[in-house]
Amino acid sequence: MNFTDIFIRRPVLATVVSLVILVVGLRSFSSLQVLEYPKTENGVVTVTTTYPGADPDSIAGFITTPLEAAIAQADGIDYLTSSSQSGVSTITAVLRQNYDTSKAAAEINIKVNSVLNQLPTGSQLPSITVSVGQTIDAMYIGFSSTRLDRNQITDYVQRVVVPQIQAVPGVQTAEIRGAQYFSLRAWLDPKKLAAYGLTATDVQKALAENDYISAVGNTKGEWVQVTLTSTTNLHSLREFRDLVVKQAGGAIVRLRDVATVTLGADNYDERVAFDGVGGVFVGVQIAPSANLLSVIGGVKRVFPRIRAQLPEGLRAAIVYDSTSFVNASIHEVASTLIEAVVIVVLVIFAFLGSPRSVVIPILAIPLSIIGTFMIMLALHFSINLLTLLALVLAIGLVVDDAIIVVENVNRHLAEGKPPLSAALVAARELGAPIIAMTVVLLAVFVPIGFQGGLTGALFVEFAFTLAGTVTVSAVIALTLSPMMCSRMLRPHQGDGAHWEDRLVHAIDARFDRLRGWYQRKLERSLAYTPVTAVTVLVVLASIYFLATHSKSELAPQEDQGFVLLQAKSAPDATLQTKVDYFNEVYRIATRLAHPAHVFHIDAPGVSITGLNLPPWNDRKRNATELQQRLQQAMNGAIAGQRIVAFQPPSLPGAFGLPLQFVIKTTDPPLRLNAVSQKFLADARASGKFAFLDTDLKYDLPQSVIVIDRDKAAQLGLTMSQVGAAMSGMLGGGYVNYFSMDTRSYKVIPQVQRISRLNVQQLLDYPIATIGGVSIPLSTIATIRTETVPETLNHFQQQTAATISGVMAPGVSLGEALQYLRGLAGRVLPQGYSVDYAGQARQYVQESSGMLATFGFAIIIVFLALAALFESFRDPLVIMISVPMSIAGALLFIALGVGGASLNIYTEVGLVTLMGLISKHGILIVEVANKEQQQGRSKYEAIVIAACTRLRPILMTTAAMVLGVLPLVFAGGAGAASRYAIGLVISTGLAIGTLFTLFVVPGVYMLIGANRFELAETASTSGGP
Repeated sequence: MNFTDIFIRRPVLATVVSLVILVVGLRSFSSLQVLEYPKTENGVVTVTTTYPGADPDSIAGFITTPLEAAIAQADGIDYLTSSSQSGVSTITAVLRQNYDTSKAAAEINIKVNSVLNQLPTGSQLPSITVSVGQTIDAMYIGFSSTRLDRNQITDYVQRVVVPQIQAVPGVQTAEIRGAQYFSLRAWLDPKKLAAYGLTATDVQKALAENDYISAVGNTKGEWVQVTLTSTTNLHSLREFRDLVVKQAGGAIVRLRDVATVTLGADNYDERVAFDGVGGVFVGVQIAPSANLLSVIGGVKRVFPRIRAQLPEGLRAAIVYDSTSFVNASIHEVASTLIEAVVIVVLVIFAFLGSPRSVVIPILAIPLSIIGTFMIMLALHFSINLLTLLALVLAIGLVVDDAIIVVENVNRHLAEGKPPLSAALVAARELGAPIIAMTVVLLAVFVPIGFQGGLTGALFVEFAFTLAGTVTVSAVIALTLSPMMCSRMLRPHQGDGAHWEDRLVHAIDARFDRLRGWYQRKLERSLAYTPVTAVTVLVVLASIYFLATHSKSELAPQEDQGFVLLQAKSAPDATLQTKVDYFNEVYRIATRLAHPAHVFHIDAPGVSITGLNLPPWNDRKRNATELQQRLQQAMNGAIAGQRIVAFQPPSLPGAFGLPLQFVIKTTDPPLRLNAVSQKFLADARASGKFAFLDTDLKYDLPQSVIVIDRDKAAQLGLTMSQVGAAMSGMLGGGYVNYFSMDTRSYKVIPQVQRISRLNVQQLLDYPIATIGGVSIPLSTIATIRTETVPETLNHFQQQTAATISGVMAPGVSLGEALQYLRGLAGRVLPQGYSVDYAGQARQYVQESSGMLATFGFAIIIVFLALAALFESFRDPLVIMISVPMSIAGALLFIALGVGGASLNIYTEVGLVTLMGLISKHGILIVEVANKEQQQGRSKYEAIVIAACTRLRPILMTTAAMVLGVLPLVFAGGAGAASRYAIGLVISTGLAIGTLFTLFVVPGVYMLIGANRFELAETASTSGGP
């Protein structure tokens, strides 16, 4: 007895199996996390070292180089970049995909500590920060006021808002961006210093020695102990103003005599604004293991309470919320799921015409999907955009097996068998093919599980979710579906009075005519099998040309409802100049894009404006169209700034502009600058880029204070004295801290702005007092001006220039990189090499891996089929339709239909297509082999098999192709990825099925085994 007989004869058992799947699946669903993408650990470790007042060359030589040489020894680093600019060194270690971030950060910390003794005196200790997962914060909350100063806003947010947000479960960090923390500013007057015979060094020394935090201890008697403290430190503006900095002959010079003492801010070089008004942001970072939607939902529940507590004149708003895109995408996918179910139901009814027949495969849809949640929970998967996409594709897949069962039972009913016998025979016939088709589909997804990098990290959940759905559907098709067929289906009479009988008869009659037409065409094609062979060879050859002429990119650009504008100002532009520029940017952007919110960040070396667009249904243009319009409007619109418009990466793990092409060398920066500028000019002239720029620029005016060492020696001055006096005047470094309201703040002496408006004023600064006479800088120094780079950048410890940009409309990332590689080969001198960062690096790394995955998938599927059919010929026959379907899909990609390209989604879709199209060949070859074993010739067997399986093949193909049409016509959030994979599946399967119906029989005739002759030979050889 076949195992399917058990479930047909025991309907309660079959029902219980399905109910167990339903109950456990529903319980598993409630335990699954909801994320945007599968969990990936995209670690970035940043080491920032501040050396106030130092020039880029000093930062690079004395801080960046020793630090990055040590950091490079740590394990797990994919690539290492560094930037040395005035006053700060930034080293960024981008870790390998899914490398343990905590382990890497700990090792980097050890390496940094090992070279601290090499760093110059006056530099601050390196600060190490670690970011995991999203490259930008999950949410930004903006605070602004027309009444409060920014340092007051910052202090309130730090004391009141941040603790409430960090208390939300799952929040890793609530960090203040654009902060201006309170600090004691002593604005020095050089003239008054000179008049009192003082230097900035004297003031720093007085502050350090007289604002001293002491830990006195306590007294301890026999019965009582008393805690002691002292007033060695300062707490108020009055105390600082009265601080004695010099005493001579009974005369006292206080700090207020030589400086304006105010409670100011520690930083005047940065500014943030939202909706055009200055303020501060709170960026919310999610813990890697936390549920994004739950955490942000918790922050949103806290936010009304935060807003209700705000003091008068302070307002708050959620400026950016990453869950808007996630929620919208999930909603779109859920809608697509419903649309796919409706379409599949209509397709089944159109082919069968009987509500009874339709109910059976329809039940397989919810059961298979709900049962998959059980597998997802066991494998620690999450509900995310990719697993939901897998479930959409599964709608057409899960009904395939049930459709085949129903169709086969109906065929036997039409032959006169009673329902129970028809179900028993049909299930026995289909047990092996269903298992074979399931194994093949599972085998297709195995290679994706072995693929590393970003593709593996993201699509393992997609592939195994789809595989799990197929597995559950096979169980249902072999248990519940045959049982229901035996109880629900009945033979239909063509002349019956019931509308169902008449409809079924009409459909059967039309299908009989279609089958007859197909049989005639098939017999004619089998008469010209050499033509079939040539067709196969032509299609195989076309795959290479179609693939090489297709646009190639990492992933299609998703409309995330967010556009960024990055502006590069003149290197000597002040913050006020940048603010004026931003006002013009804000005016243009709001006029063109009508954003819901606008936030802006101005910091040394960077100006970023973020446009949070209205919801997808509330705007006529997508983000890409708006990006292009903004780029056109910004080109040359603001004299003094170059502005690029771009969108955040569609996939996790990358940051910055989409194109980052690195030129590396051991040559000095000046030589690299000449080479990179020539390269940049040629690249711009190609017309392939909407924006292109390099981070190496020799355009920063720098004044060099040239010390006459002989004169300094004659006056008894050392270079350390001169340098300390100058940095004390201009550096802006803090001396120590003071406490106020239980918090500590920096004490910063610096020359007042009116005394440092131009370089020539420096010559009047007092650097020493000798014999009661103040010595100005002009006594021992002159000033010369030179041009230096804004930043000195390294990539993998080599001097580097990164060419960053955005491609022109219609130009893919692959095309742009191919052009730049060719240009590099033509113009770069000996000793120069190229590398990649950001999305470009992801693209290069993933491109090579997918080809291996294709090859691996073909081998695995072939071996699985060989084992199932006990033949090495049959798998070749079955798989001949694979290149046909791939060529069909590639045709539409090469034509660029709807902006289609070869990307991470279409490539995974092509792998999936291999398993889907192989199912048709399995159905035909399995019947043909049985027919041969019953004594028919190979020709008769293949014709009977193809005609017998025509209806289920067409039904399953129509269900799958039409079921993914909602993906092809998708709109809104996440539409680009859904379109990419939907286009591949629908076109590849439709064209591949057409080839299957004619090419598979032809190839079967050419290379298929003659099983009747084999059976006769075996019986003869087995005789006495």
